[in-house]
Amino acid sequence: MKNNKSVIIWLLSGCVLLFIMVMVGGITRLTNSGLSMTDWHLVTDTFPPLTEDKWVDAFEEYKKFPEYQKINIHNDFTLSDYKFIYFWEWFHRFIGRIIGLVFIIPFVYFLVKKRLDTETIKKCVVLLLMGGFQGFLGWFMVKSGLIDNPDVSHFRLSLHLTFAFITFAYTLWVALDLIYPTKNEVITSLRSIARVALVILLIQIIYGGFVAGLNAGLVHNHWPLMSDSQFIHDSVFIEQSSLLKNFTEGKSGVQFVHRTFAYIVVAMMFLLYFKSRKHSLNTLQQKGIYSLLIIVLIQFALGVFTLLFHVPLWLGLAHQLVAFVLLSAMVFTLHRLSK
Repeated sequence: MKNNKSVIIWLLSGCVLLFIMVMVGGITRLTNSGLSMTDWHLVTDTFPPLTEDKWVDAFEEYKKFPEYQKINIHNDFTLSDYKFIYFWEWFHRFIGRIIGLVFIIPFVYFLVKKRLDTETIKKCVVLLLMGGFQGFLGWFMVKSGLIDNPDVSHFRLSLHLTFAFITFAYTLWVALDLIYPTKNEVITSLRSIARVALVILLIQIIYGGFVAGLNAGLVHNHWPLMSDSQFIHDSVFIEQSSLLKNFTEGKSGVQFVHRTFAYIVVAMMFLLYFKSRKHSLNTLQQKGIYSLLIIVLIQFALGVFTLLFHVPLWLGLAHQLVAFVLLSAMVFTLHRLSK
């Protein structure tokens, strides 16, 4: 670890920036700011408009697109309102640019200084490609809301969000490989459960994206039932033309899947905990499993309160933040059970 300290700090700094970017992305979504910038330029969008005339030009360009024409034109939407939503989308993209520089410049430096072994170089190239693809997904998502419907595709939003989580998870995994170069004896059964738990957690994150994209958290604000008397609301099966569409495009169906999968995520963490008690684990493995139990219960409670209080901004962000922490704990625990 000592020989790779600077490389580890670099990778963990990338993790922190990815975490910040997802949080700002959450604010951007919850404040309906994502469609405020109607074009994408690598250099000229680096800074917001610097004069009042430039702001007016940007606002006039925004007025040509569906979000203003179909929604905000009826809401006494002013230049001041536009500056607010513009800031969050600009800041989100700005952090993306910073992440690109933070990954590329140190990578070239470490490469020139021969501080990276062949295996780490391969992993870092994958990370750079993932970062570039994530940038493409961001614009691919925004573009879907600039044509006819003044809202981004929930499929594209979920893809953008989930891939950000996956990029973060892989970056953390690469850092952990350097922090803990010595392999443990693998407990195959626990590793298998942890792998399944990670897959289920990622499915839950995907559906979290669906819920955000469809604003599905604003319907059926009851718990544990979806209404005063129904565990599965009637609308879950009749909102769309097919069962698949109900569970991927219907607000009720998507919320039902997300809230039901929450029980499965909690159950998997408890299963991992109870199975682990049959084995002799080292301190880091134990801490990883215990942290999963604590964090998943906090996340479950946050999900319930977010639903009951109709998705206030701070609770929605807290729910997304703890999802990130839960994924971090899951990756750490799986790494310790695998290597």
